[in-house]
Amino acid sequence: MVTINNSKVFGYGRASRAASGVSAMALVLGASLWAVPAAAQAGQASSNVPDPATSSTSAANPNEAASAPEQRDANAAVTGDQAAQGAPAADAQESGGDEVVVTGFRAALQSAVAEKKSREQVVESVSAEDIGKLPDASIAESIARLPGVTSQRVSGRSNQISIRGFSPDFSTTLLNGREQTSTGDNRAVEYDQYPSEVVNQVVVYKTADASLVGQGLSGTVDLRTIRPLEYGRKVVAIGARGTYADIGKLNAGSNDKGYRVSGTYVDQFFNKTLGVALSAAYLKEPYQIQQYNAWGFDTGNAAAPGTPVIGGSKSYVTSTELKRLGVQGTVEWRPVDAITVTVDGFYSDFSDEQISRGIELPLSFAGTVTTSGVSVPKSPLTNPVIENGLVTSGTFNNVEGVVRNDAFDRKAKLYSFGYNTKYEGEDGWNAQLDISLSRTERSEIVLETYSGTGYGPNVGATDTIGFQSGTTGTTFTHGLDYSDPNLIQLTDPLGWGGATRQAGYYNDRAVVDDIHQYRVEVEKEIQDFPLSSVRFGMNYTDHYKTLTPTQYYLVLQNGALSQALPDQYRLKPTNVAYLGLGPILSYDPRELLDGGVYSRVQNLSNDVISSAFRVDEDIMTTYLQGNIRQPIGTAELTGNFGVQAVFTEQKSSGLVYNGASFNRITRGDTYVDVLPSMNLSLRLASDWVFRVAAARQMQRPRMDDMRAANGYSYSTGEGIITGNGGNPYLRPIRSNSFDATIEKYFGNRGYLAVQGYYKDLKSFVYNLEVPYDFSGYPLPTGAPVGTPTLGRNTQPINGQGGSIYGVEVAGTLPLGQITPILDGFGLTGGGSYTKTEIVPTPGGAAEDIPGYSRWVANGTAFFEKWGLNLRGSVRYRSTFIGELSGFGAARVRRRAIDEMIVDGQIGYDFRDGLLKGLSVYIQGQNLTDEPFVTINGTARDQVIDYQSYGRRFLAGFNYKF
Repeated sequence: MVTINNSKVFGYGRASRAASGVSAMALVLGASLWAVPAAAQAGQASSNVPDPATSSTSAANPNEAASAPEQRDANAAVTGDQAAQGAPAADAQESGGDEVVVTGFRAALQSAVAEKKSREQVVESVSAEDIGKLPDASIAESIARLPGVTSQRVSGRSNQISIRGFSPDFSTTLLNGREQTSTGDNRAVEYDQYPSEVVNQVVVYKTADASLVGQGLSGTVDLRTIRPLEYGRKVVAIGARGTYADIGKLNAGSNDKGYRVSGTYVDQFFNKTLGVALSAAYLKEPYQIQQYNAWGFDTGNAAAPGTPVIGGSKSYVTSTELKRLGVQGTVEWRPVDAITVTVDGFYSDFSDEQISRGIELPLSFAGTVTTSGVSVPKSPLTNPVIENGLVTSGTFNNVEGVVRNDAFDRKAKLYSFGYNTKYEGEDGWNAQLDISLSRTERSEIVLETYSGTGYGPNVGATDTIGFQSGTTGTTFTHGLDYSDPNLIQLTDPLGWGGATRQAGYYNDRAVVDDIHQYRVEVEKEIQDFPLSSVRFGMNYTDHYKTLTPTQYYLVLQNGALSQALPDQYRLKPTNVAYLGLGPILSYDPRELLDGGVYSRVQNLSNDVISSAFRVDEDIMTTYLQGNIRQPIGTAELTGNFGVQAVFTEQKSSGLVYNGASFNRITRGDTYVDVLPSMNLSLRLASDWVFRVAAARQMQRPRMDDMRAANGYSYSTGEGIITGNGGNPYLRPIRSNSFDATIEKYFGNRGYLAVQGYYKDLKSFVYNLEVPYDFSGYPLPTGAPVGTPTLGRNTQPINGQGGSIYGVEVAGTLPLGQITPILDGFGLTGGGSYTKTEIVPTPGGAAEDIPGYSRWVANGTAFFEKWGLNLRGSVRYRSTFIGELSGFGAARVRRRAIDEMIVDGQIGYDFRDGLLKGLSVYIQGQNLTDEPFVTINGTARDQVIDYQSYGRRFLAGFNYKF
């Protein structure tokens, strides 16, 4: 216990260390400097109330050494006059008497400041305001508010993270320090699997560390749950909220209201040697989307040669119902002071059911018909109006529209288990054993159904479609009634299936992702020496992932060419008036399939079968790291240096197609990566921290790029074999990375920082046609005996990289430290500028890589006092290359324009009386109804996607007792 200006600072748990001394604080805002008198701290102290965030920073986390808490406490004590890392920071807050308690958003910010300040790496973090209460409703949204981090919205919600201008594939995600599997096709974790109520803290590592296993090239996100012994007391917390989507119920049977409920229980037993933490959260929430989509833009239309005109439209209204049950539990046992055993598990059962209804209109891309031996446009353009190099309006004649009723059902189960034993000896020897499992099982069904005025092209009634194109997409006029069940029939209107009579399509994609990890580590703490400790460890990872697609044509029963929709399946027509197309015939395609209206005919084409893959990785990581602590006058140099040696054996199995048959092959490779790293921090007594970091980093390639599957054939003109497929020999993307930061702290209350980074990518992954040895492959059909095995294959390859660099400015400013008039007000946020010189195409010019935004900024202004809390948040990212779901759920890349998301919240925390412990709040999300927009190339007026999600309003409560 230490007295600071006659105020008591209490520590918690074995990790706690009291910070001593009082230093003058300076706050730099713009070009001005305000001195905060030491007397302003009088009467401010932390009370004996556990901070939820500090209960999960290091305990039972295999990436944290046993000495890590003491190391970080000492780091905080070097520069600050605040409480140590293990205890809540102090700040002004009314509470009565001399003891002052900081709670809510300000406490969460102070925990985040303390985390950033005391770490050796460059990190950002977000902490829970209270048990089961992150600052945002979504984990992804909370992470996206951190400096240099942003997200892409899918179906109106953030679910993947981009760090420092890289796509989600360049970062990794951990849960309590262990690698996590993904519900996606590749490595990037989709964060809507993790309820925010069961996550207590998120730490984003931006620099490498030899002991950080499973790190990404752009960054590493570590989701952390509560540790009951570190939390230190019993608590029960419950919460609930209701959700309203103001865009309305866009499809029959959909909802515009939803809810989520959660509960947390933490307790300790047997003289606080056994701790239990249990959390559960369930949600059922709707998302509604108005979507415009263009096939593309045609520059070859005879009515406006050389001028872009819309080629076609495939636009929908989509209603989604997201259901998720998340359960997390932790048991901690400390039989003696030196040993802590922790077992924790997480389970998520996730269901995303979507229904999409709309009209597909072939326009300039409709093709030609032959009349009297002359080919003429099938849907000719008339009355074109050209403005600024774009056909902005006109009329298409003889248009055969396709009414679409599609369903998308994704179901996923995520299992995560961890066992950790830590030994902390009194002689400075520490050790730990960690075993973990993460497994994801996902089923994704894309069900498309078609209807129109007749079977096949040039048969049914046609429409005259007027259009108006601009920066918000294209709107239309029409003549036909697309909701008339006598006019619109179940059929294959444009003959997409050829002889198969395809009235729909069924794509079932199953993914299994599995990671097993085993880790041991030994650490020796050293006294009175520049090296404070040395860590040595070994980690073995067994990772495999499989994708199995099964696809079918849907045909009408009894070989019918077309069929009227049976009365029992008819639903209220769906209104697509926002496109100008009025109501359309509506039904649930799942009910028609279950009711026997359709039958399935499997699609056994090469591209479907050969898209399946299995990738196996066996990875042994050994590491040696020295931690530094060396006084330099009144300052101190802290940090670490070390090296990882990563031994990888990878292989992939799949089918290759030689034009006549499929054959299974297995190919792979072994290689070693040596990854040195260094993090140094000069900590001054005046609360300045100067950091430099350097590391060799790597990111493993996408799983689908590593598939062995290949299709190939014999080129009669060249007399060689040519093919197309994946590359099971693909190596990681590697980078030499450098960071430098200047940080000014004001105790744990706030900070300002400038962070610069440079990544020199020594390699990158491209798709290119390269020489390829087809030895071991069966000869393709038509190839004569003796055909050379050396041919060409189009596949992902490792090629020359490039550089990406940038600067980030970040800070948290409690404005009450400037003047008492602003007590309770504050600002937090940051901005970043990133420049890329990566050449995705060998020999070409530098281009934007997926996920790259040159400018990213976010900020939150808040007021918190007297139990009242108000805050408004803004997130901005400039234009970027985004990934969207295309045909058959395949990923397509398009340029998204810049977007700004505005959210707000008002709440009240009851602190006394019968309602003490109750918090109520109202939130508004996407208050400006910001759309998600993609464009054709860089032409802002050639809109490919324009998705409107509307605003979302939430009202709820949390109650802790």
